[in-house]
Amino acid sequence: MRPENTWPAFARAIELGVTSLEMDVVIAGDGTVVVSHEPWFSATLCREPSGRPVRPFRRYNLYRMTYAEIARFDCGSRRHPRFPQQEPVPAPKPRLEDVLRWSEAYAAELGRPPVRYSIEIKSRPEWEGKYQPDPETFVRRVQAVVAACGVTARTTLMSFDVRVLQVARRLFPELALSLLVEHHDRRPLADQLARLGFVPEVYGPDYRLITAKLVAEVHARGMRLIPWTVNRVRDMQRLLRLGVDGLITDYPDRALALLRQA
Repeated sequence: MRPENTWPAFARAIELGVTSLEMDVVIAGDGTVVVSHEPWFSATLCREPSGRPVRPFRRYNLYRMTYAEIARFDCGSRRHPRFPQQEPVPAPKPRLEDVLRWSEAYAAELGRPPVRYSIEIKSRPEWEGKYQPDPETFVRRVQAVVAACGVTARTTLMSFDVRVLQVARRLFPELALSLLVEHHDRRPLADQLARLGFVPEVYGPDYRLITAKLVAEVHARGMRLIPWTVNRVRDMQRLLRLGVDGLITDYPDRALALLRQA
């Protein structure tokens, strides 16, 4: 395992033979699209430019920083306490453009088929103006990078924020979209889609919500079902038996081993 949302992790996934790379993106103060799980530096994972671990009370806001400032931090050399098998390696938060271009080149170098990209736009209404721009600006910036790298046809934009998906469908109907759903959201599928206002290409719930009935409902509406984040082998086996169309996981080696046995 490699540190999350870093180039070493994406490179390792390509080496293993994954078909899709999943990543999270935020916006820096200078408009750069940055691959990061949160719009700040994690006190669990990151080091300040001095080498000192980021302190919990110093929540650096990426939306108030330039990418040059962001790139001075290291978010790979501290071992994640939840992933003891992780191999630490110094790594900055990368730009989305760099990840896409590097991935395209690396897959070709290894003789792998071009991968797909599942890009989660990390947006919340309460973050707007403080940690992120408005949804339209956010979507336009991400899509501009995707288009410039020539991977629109292989990209799915994902978000829990329905505003983001609504903007993306209106502005860029050629983009595949995924509605992400939290574990606590127990509303019927029909109600969730009514709130969104259209049927997306992918439905992406917390894996604990998956039942045979839900699989049938999602497929009946013409969507693919790709749950997150499935890390235990027994959960992967159950979901594959139920007929999901893919898995988002921190352990692609485990998922690929199961798929090869099938």
